[in-house]
Amino acid sequence: MRTVSGLIFGFFLSGVAFAHVFPRNQVPAAGATVASPTEVRIIFDGPLEPAFSSLTVTDGSGKQVNTVKAAVDMQHHEAISVALPALQPGRYTVHWVAVASDGHRTHGDYTFEVK
Repeated sequence: MRTVSGLIFGFFLSGVAFAHVFPRNQVPAAGATVASPTEVRIIFDGPLEPAFSSLTVTDGSGKQVNTVKAAVDMQHHEAISVALPALQPGRYTVHWVAVASDGHRTHGDYTFEVK
């Protein structure tokens, strides 16, 4: 009996260890109206796999505006950011792909407005 309960408990813990990561904080925030930001930064609720996580920003016509590749912060593995050039007024969409350190992938997007 003890072996079976230990096996069930181990299975439960392994399921908890494999989780997806989701945004905890976004700068600029989703739906915000801001002056032209110098970067977009998203902090997730867990560490990211740098080789497979990405962040891009597109304008209202769908053209990518960031000219450099996003990077995971090597001091804070839960944060990813991308530098931006000066943006014209309008709506911009942030597209993100987050791969957790355990390999699970999530993705999403949100918009912000430049005044």
